[in-house]
Amino acid sequence: VQLQASGGGLVQPGGSLRLSCVVSGFTLDGYAIAWFRQVPGGDREFVATIAQTSSRTYYGDSVKGRFTISRDNAKSTVSLQMNSLKPEDTAVYYCAAGTSVTLRTTGAVLYWGQGTQVTVSS
Repeated sequence: VQLQASGGGLVQPGGSLRLSCVVSGFTLDGYAIAWFRQVPGGDREFVATIAQTSSRTYYGDSVKGRFTISRDNAKSTVSLQMNSLKPEDTAVYYCAAGTSVTLRTTGAVLYWGQGTQVTVSS
């Protein structure tokens, strides 16, 4: 089982980035996929999740209206479109998989991907 996150980088405030999480070793449509983020010394914070059926999505309060999560089961890929980025969005972003429809806590995560760094700075 592997989750491969990519797409991070340096962007100016107000800019956009698109993160991707490619999964292998399991059938994507059997799992909810979430994004979490973490700053040095902090806990992993829930960002967004998409249920096994893509009509159900959930977002953390700090990203609602700016981030959009989507999935393409045929490509085994989940994406996180991040718009109107702010310096406080700077963190390492992790994708994660679990069977809970409302995958919003680290305790419900079965599999973690490696992180991708997002830095929002002028």
